[in-house]
Amino acid sequence: MEGWESDEKILRRIPWEILGISGVLCLGAVILFKVLSGLFVLLGGMAAALGFAWLRNSVTKLLKSDQRRAVRTTVMLYGLRLVLILALFSIIILFFSAHIYAFIIGFSTVIPVFLVEAAAALSRLKQWKS
Repeated sequence: MEGWESDEKILRRIPWEILGISGVLCLGAVILFKVLSGLFVLLGGMAAALGFAWLRNSVTKLLKSDQRRAVRTTVMLYGLRLVLILALFSIIILFFSAHIYAFIIGFSTVIPVFLVEAAAALSRLKQWKS
């Protein structure tokens, strides 16, 4: 299957795509609203990119580790990840409530990136079958 990108290459590219889209949205928010709103869009994108990279690394380590110990470590890591995300959103809500929507927009850039990557993978799959 020459010419196909490996899954690992796609997974390494996704955080950069998240940052790119959130950067474009950041510029739009700066132009349309305030600089602080643009900063929160960018911070949301950075949080999403870091979260995805952390998730990718932890799943890779999980698949390579001992099964019995891996379950305990996985539960702890996902619990920690959930607590950190909740803490981040709580801090923004408490101290910067006017900019929570900007942060959510940046944090949600992972969704269009996944949709585009899924569509690209599906189109490559259909080309391969025909």
